[in-house]
Amino acid sequence: MPFFSQVNWITIMTVPIKITIKCLKALFLVVFISLFTACSYDQAVTVLEKGERLHFTVQEGAIYNEFYRQGPVAAHTVLTSGLKPRLIVAFPAGNSGVSLWFKEGLEQVEWQNVTNMSGVRHYNENGEPLYGIKTELTVSASQITVEKALLGSIRTIRNYMHNVQPPENISNNIIVSGNRVTWSRSRLDKKGGYKLSLEILNGHVKNIGGKVISFKAAAQENLHLRVVALTGDKPLIPLEQAELLNHKAAHDIQSRHILSFLSYKEKMLAGSWRFLTYFGRDTLLSLRMLMPVLKPEAIEAGLGSVIERLDAKGEVAHEEDIGEFAVLRHLQEDRQTDSSPIYDYKMIDDDYMLPILVAEYILDKQTDQGRVKAFLSRKTSLGQTYGEALVKNMEFILNMAAPFARSPTVENLIATKQDLQKGNWRDSDEGLGGGKYAYDVNAVFMPVALKSIINLQQSRMFNNYLGEKSFLMQAGIMKKIWREKAPAFFKVSIPASLASNKMIDYAKDLNVPMEQARLALSGEGVDYYAVSLDKWGNNIPIIQSDIGYMLLFDEPAEAEIEYVLKGIMRPFPAGLMTPVGLVVANPVFASDALKRIFTKGHYHGSVIWSWQQALIAAGLEHQLMRDDLSEPTRKLIMQYQNNLWQVIKKGREIQNSELWSWAIEDDEFTISPFGQGQGHMTESNAAQLWSTVYLAIRPPDKLH
Repeated sequence: MPFFSQVNWITIMTVPIKITIKCLKALFLVVFISLFTACSYDQAVTVLEKGERLHFTVQEGAIYNEFYRQGPVAAHTVLTSGLKPRLIVAFPAGNSGVSLWFKEGLEQVEWQNVTNMSGVRHYNENGEPLYGIKTELTVSASQITVEKALLGSIRTIRNYMHNVQPPENISNNIIVSGNRVTWSRSRLDKKGGYKLSLEILNGHVKNIGGKVISFKAAAQENLHLRVVALTGDKPLIPLEQAELLNHKAAHDIQSRHILSFLSYKEKMLAGSWRFLTYFGRDTLLSLRMLMPVLKPEAIEAGLGSVIERLDAKGEVAHEEDIGEFAVLRHLQEDRQTDSSPIYDYKMIDDDYMLPILVAEYILDKQTDQGRVKAFLSRKTSLGQTYGEALVKNMEFILNMAAPFARSPTVENLIATKQDLQKGNWRDSDEGLGGGKYAYDVNAVFMPVALKSIINLQQSRMFNNYLGEKSFLMQAGIMKKIWREKAPAFFKVSIPASLASNKMIDYAKDLNVPMEQARLALSGEGVDYYAVSLDKWGNNIPIIQSDIGYMLLFDEPAEAEIEYVLKGIMRPFPAGLMTPVGLVVANPVFASDALKRIFTKGHYHGSVIWSWQQALIAAGLEHQLMRDDLSEPTRKLIMQYQNNLWQVIKKGREIQNSELWSWAIEDDEFTISPFGQGQGHMTESNAAQLWSTVYLAIRPPDKLH
């Protein structure tokens, strides 16, 4: 046969073969999809078997918390009991989550136990992986009815908790199949997605047109449910146990677990479930207090996350909008379906913390200098070295310091931004009492930041990054003026008779014991630092706990130490000390209007924040390490140190949470979980980054 004919024959024969292969592929795909669809949801979910496993629980009043991390899975399951039960699964990946909110019933509902939890993987219809958890729950009810299923960003879920309705473009697909209900949706940019399924194992689903869904147990039985919760947002890379803590860390298993759950190579997370992402201030304060027990890998991961997010002026990012919340912001602002992070720079305290923390790490004699050079030469995602970025932050601080250094008036202090009534860690609308100039930023952070800049310059570690800049030469003069002049604006003095009368009246209003507070005043006046100044320079006369920053970050004169400690360490309501913890604010000498927004139900009111107690405890220890204090001053510090640790021990079981409140029972103070009492404005996180600092901050040996 001629060659030409052979070629034609081969060509002709291969055409149907190609068609047949395509048909087979198509047939195989159809069969595969059919089989996949026919499989149960459980069969489509793969249980993970590899990766370091972290699994622990935290119980706070009516809220049960289950934490799980393994490989690409990290999830916090939040189960709220009561008349209106709630289920939330929060994921560090993308600060995302899924939630079910149930209708109010006639009787209290209690989540009884969680069993068979495992990390799982699932693929959506586009072949993209979703990671999450599978578990089983028991509920002390025969029936519960879903009011709302909300899937997406934790920010959206958090807003819904505060009665803010989710955007209209967020809606779920709902599939009811036998005894299982599945809610799912794609992310708004069509990447990944979210899925939540709830299956009743001992009853049936009541479904009325897909709008009213109830789970009803068999007669005389409590509900037994299986939950699968998934997110398609990109998983974070955990800092494993071996990279996190050194041998000096306390053997507190719960604190270690919480710190581990919140620590990743990309960033440290502020708290779970409500703040499950980067916060600049939280990162820096936690690093400072934990630094003695952290390994360099962890310190540099935290500092690197802050440096990465600096803006062009050198300001520290407070918070980030990521995942679908970033998509929502971009759609609202520029109509683009974009998930690029959006950083928030409205806070002012974190800007001044950065050089303080960098100096603590770099100038520590235990820090390897070769490691420091390598750290400063690292580059951000924009190609700027860490050293260059930090110099921009220093330059920003000196520019902000200059007006007050030239003319030390109230108007030249550091104010909150853009008419905001928040700017430091007291970042609720009420936290500064309407003030514009925060005590901590002006009286502590600015002068200490200037001191740290001087020390960093003198170390010569930044010589390669300063170039021809000579602005640092002014830091010494500025520091002196800020340290001498700024604190005086915040001083409050209450005469003895007025102080006694106001304390007695306030104690009666609160129905709290007053005898110890009355004796502590002993006929003396009260002097303390106000929480802030209003725009005219008038004191907002709230007794506050932020003097802890001065004790930890600075070396004040003996008279100053006595001044600040006497101002806060008297028994509440004359000072801040209660038998169940040191409250962060006391409006005893303030107006009635201020008293109404600094209650034990307000987020920054007369409540106990775990890390603020730790801050003061660390500050007292820092002062005792000095060799220039007189014996009377040392004895005074040790007396207050002993008193503080006695009340810290009272809150031992709840100290890893964000904050707590108090109640009076039989004329005694008792601990009350925050967010679960009448009049509480929000709720506490069960796991908080800066509440793990007791791994490093420990009582003196005599108190063990």
